[in-house]
Amino acid sequence: MGPGFLVSIAYIDPGNFETDLQSGAQYKYELLWIILVASCAALIIQSLAAKLGVVTGKHLAEHCRTEYPKIPTFILWILAELAVVACDIPEVIGTAFALNILFKIPVWSGVLITGLSTLMLLLLQQYGVRKLEFLIAFLLFLMACCFFIEFGYAKPNPSEVLKGLFVPELKGSGATALAISLLGAMVMPHNLFLHSALVLSRKVPQSVHGIKEACRFYTIESAFALTVAFLINVCIISVSGAVCSSENLDLEDQRNCGDLDLNKASFLLKNVLGSWSSKLFAVALLASGQSSTITGTYAGQYVMQGFLDLRMTPWIRNLLTRTLAILPSLIVAIIGGSSAAGKLIIIASMILSFVLPFALVPLLKFTSSRTKMGVYTNSILISALTWIISTFIMVINTYFLVTSFVKLLLHSGLRTASVVFSGMFGFLGMLIYVAAILYLVFRKNRKSTQPLLQGDAELGPMCTDSNHADNNTLYHLPREDISSMQLPQNRAGLDLD
Repeated sequence: MGPGFLVSIAYIDPGNFETDLQSGAQYKYELLWIILVASCAALIIQSLAAKLGVVTGKHLAEHCRTEYPKIPTFILWILAELAVVACDIPEVIGTAFALNILFKIPVWSGVLITGLSTLMLLLLQQYGVRKLEFLIAFLLFLMACCFFIEFGYAKPNPSEVLKGLFVPELKGSGATALAISLLGAMVMPHNLFLHSALVLSRKVPQSVHGIKEACRFYTIESAFALTVAFLINVCIISVSGAVCSSENLDLEDQRNCGDLDLNKASFLLKNVLGSWSSKLFAVALLASGQSSTITGTYAGQYVMQGFLDLRMTPWIRNLLTRTLAILPSLIVAIIGGSSAAGKLIIIASMILSFVLPFALVPLLKFTSSRTKMGVYTNSILISALTWIISTFIMVINTYFLVTSFVKLLLHSGLRTASVVFSGMFGFLGMLIYVAAILYLVFRKNRKSTQPLLQGDAELGPMCTDSNHADNNTLYHLPREDISSMQLPQNRAGLDLD
């Protein structure tokens, strides 16, 4: 238990909150089925990330480094770092909004205060990875309690909620755009790197039965954690839909529902809970933001270690990614206020959608490869299902990016010639983007990383020193080098059992 809870936080971060609120306010329960489909797809993909780590003893970033030439590896590293910074932006803004609701602190001041969460994270690390995972699980259930209470007070129509969950429908282009945003926000690229690395901190018996059992238990754990995240998303959409579709709304609340974001959402149950409505929402938002801090920092550490074989001091790593996320958030909050800061969350979601194929395609290629996974390679059914899901996600994300770019050009106010040249360069960039994805899809895997079982001498010797590992290195689990990134050296062995 543990890795699945850290991974599930990405599905209920402030970026997801905002998209959920808007879909409920504008289309009531109509888009709930999107959350159900996306959660099922996320479970399948996350289980593959866990299996890659358990079977091979290497996480996704390490496989990318050993498999691809130097230039593609460097580009993949830059894109992965971009994803980590993009996932940090909603956390920064969401925490700032929560502080604004709770203590009336200006958003720009809240953005600066979130930098202090770096110190909190470093303080928690000394207690061990299990304690940190327990904290994440606690924050997850705290969010669940807050939204279950709001769900109970909002009293959405049960039959309409069930219909929204199991009867797919999309009415209008606006619903389609929100559906794409919901799907794009549900599978995060940094999560794939994170999950494949976190499983390496656990003891896994190096036997056929041991590896299969570990994969099964990781899938069950992920299913439980993602189910809680799914229910939280359903509650947010249902509360927003129930309140904003009410006939008793005053003019101010109607305006809020028309342009609902994180900073305005606290009004949803004010008629029932009074001031406690905003406090309850702010506590959940604060829990979401702070738990996202931890997962984003860990993902950044594993990405750097895997792609560059470089481990940076945790506080420097955390400070660097937090600074890169705070600067744009701070500038936007000072110049444009809370509404502009809310729009920055949407831009961060677009960046994550852009980067997703460059983590998802390598994962599918590696887990479908017999040279990497041996007898644990994906079955034909799982391979077909995951490629269909992934192709669908990549197509809608590309569509989302293209349509957003076209809208930006049409409403930019530039002269016709400038729009034409911008469009030419933009679509040239899209062609390069698609070509890069196709390169990853059709390139054959050339490096062998067979799983090693106890007593299976023909597959090669075991090696626990990752600093001197070659392309065929195989590791004991737990990986000491992975675990020591989470724990100070003098406690490295305490929380591995």
